[in-house]
Amino acid sequence: MIELGLDTFGDVTNDAQGRPLPMDQVLRNVVEEAVLADQAGIDFIGLGEHHRPDFAVSAPEIVLATIAGRTSRIRLGTAVTVLSTNDPIRVFQQFSTLNALSNGRAEIIVGRGSFTESYPLFGHSLEDYDVLFEEKLDILAKLVREPTLTWSGQIRPPLTNQIVYPPLDAKGLTTWVGVGGSPESVVRVVRQDLQLMLAIIGGDPRRFAPYIDLYHRACTQLDRPIRPIGIHSPGFVAATDEEAIEAQWPHYQTMFGRIGRERGWPPTTKEAYLNEVKHGSLYVGSPETVARKIAATVRDLKVQRFDMKYSTGPMPHSQLLTCLELYGQKVIPMVRELLA
Repeated sequence: MIELGLDTFGDVTNDAQGRPLPMDQVLRNVVEEAVLADQAGIDFIGLGEHHRPDFAVSAPEIVLATIAGRTSRIRLGTAVTVLSTNDPIRVFQQFSTLNALSNGRAEIIVGRGSFTESYPLFGHSLEDYDVLFEEKLDILAKLVREPTLTWSGQIRPPLTNQIVYPPLDAKGLTTWVGVGGSPESVVRVVRQDLQLMLAIIGGDPRRFAPYIDLYHRACTQLDRPIRPIGIHSPGFVAATDEEAIEAQWPHYQTMFGRIGRERGWPPTTKEAYLNEVKHGSLYVGSPETVARKIAATVRDLKVQRFDMKYSTGPMPHSQLLTCLELYGQKVIPMVRELLA
């Protein structure tokens, strides 16, 4: 059965007067959103790690532990943990602890991240971009599969028969790798026998079908089991298509305008936004519209998990809560009915 989850980066939201909320309040609001998601029957919530003024979540494991104490069924993970600038042994300890405290509800989604602020912040060089991720992923992959760790490489002194505490129980720890769309990254996921999470944030989602075909071919060639594949895309749900589109647009424009200025992109336009809603990877609209679009993507790509990033720029907390209720109570049942 398809799993349907949510992601947020803890975007710094506005208050009723259009002023940015302080980050401490944003973090408390993220916890409230997760509690509502648990009550609404949503399968998973992922918190992305960032180190920027526009996103409040820099320590997702702490926020997830708080959420674990206030929820009972929703699975808890990251979207993503920036593994390149983290210690993989510490990441494992944090999530094995979270997994124990939440009665087996923890998951990790690791990746390189879409921003680079964490490299200078934690004393890493972008010149080591590839080796940092490759070797740290190798360490983490061994830790989630084996009771002792023996490893050697370039980034740290070797380890021999090292036990890392607390250990996992017999069920282990679901570990995904977030991939933005390079063939090498897909093959790396297969080689490490982890789960593939595709970040599809623009354009026709069917253009990622070749990466899913590559995943299956690589599993055959490397003699690895085929594991569930997930996708992550932005979206927003309101009572009607028009309400959802108009509610999200100014915040979408703000967020992509800010990122675009940093990266030298041209300003986004309402026309481009509407085209992305209609033909691309923005799941914005009424519950029926969003459900039909998710079901079509899941069917076309043959994936087992869909996570919607429900927060976009400074969109107010009250609108996010309404979106979560509609997603859990209306979108998810419709998607499952359409795919049945």
